[in-house]
Amino acid sequence: MFLSLSLYPSIGYFLLPFSFLFFIISLFFAVLHYVERKRFLEDWGEAHSATLDNMTMVAESRDVETGAHIVRTKEYVKILAEYLYKNGFFKDQLNAHIIDLMYRAAPLHDIGKVGIPDLILQKKGRLDEEEMQVMKQHALIGGKIIENAINSHNKTNEFLIIAANITHTHHEKWDGTGYPKGLKGEDIPLEGRLMALSDVYDALISKRCYKEAMDFEKAEEIIIQGKGTHFDPLIVQAFKELKDQFREIALWHHEHT
Repeated sequence: MFLSLSLYPSIGYFLLPFSFLFFIISLFFAVLHYVERKRFLEDWGEAHSATLDNMTMVAESRDVETGAHIVRTKEYVKILAEYLYKNGFFKDQLNAHIIDLMYRAAPLHDIGKVGIPDLILQKKGRLDEEEMQVMKQHALIGGKIIENAINSHNKTNEFLIIAANITHTHHEKWDGTGYPKGLKGEDIPLEGRLMALSDVYDALISKRCYKEAMDFEKAEEIIIQGKGTHFDPLIVQAFKELKDQFREIALWHHEHT
C-alpha cells in the first residue's frame, strides 16, 4: 500500500520573500530618515552656532575690550562648573550637558551692552554715578533680549534659559547688594554665580581704558576676600583650587588674541 503525500504549502511560504523585501525597504527608509535627520540637526547646530557668534560679535563691535574677555570668561565658567560637579557639589543642577550649555551661553553675558550709549560704553575714564546707573541697565537689557527669544521660540529651551539667567544675574552678589534685582544667596541662579566670579576676575586682570591690569596675586586676593559677600563661598573655594588654571587660561589668551 502506497501512501500518497499531498503537499499544501502554507500562505507563509509565499509571503516570506515579500516579508523579507518589506524588511529591506523599511530598513532603507529608516536609514534614509536617520541620515536626513542627522543632516538637519547638523545644519540646525551650525545655524545655532552662527547666530550665537553674530550675537557676540554685536557686543564686541560696541565694546572693543569685550572680544578676548568673553573667550576667557567662558573657559573660567567651564572649569569652575566641572570642578564643582566632579567633587559632588550641585549634583542636582550640574551635568556634562548643562556645563556645555553654560560654556556656550557665557559669551552672551554682556549682550545687553548693545543698548548702552557709546558715550558711556567707550568713555576714557571712570564713570560717574549717573553714568554707572545707565551702565547697570545692560544686565536688564541683556536679560530682556534673551527672554524675548524664549517667548518667541521655545519657553522650555534649556540653552536660552541658561543664557537669560547669565545675562540677567551675573552682577548679583551673594549678600544681596548686587544688581539689577538685589538677589541673594541661592536665589541667584548657579550659572549667574559662576559668571559673576569669572567676570570680576577677568576684569581685574585686564587693562581697561580707565585702569591698568592688576597682577594675578592681587586679583586672587580680591576674589577670595569676596567669599560670602560678593561670591558664593563654594565657588570661591573651587577658585582657590583652580587659580593656577585661571592664570594659564588668562596668559594663553593674552598671548594669542
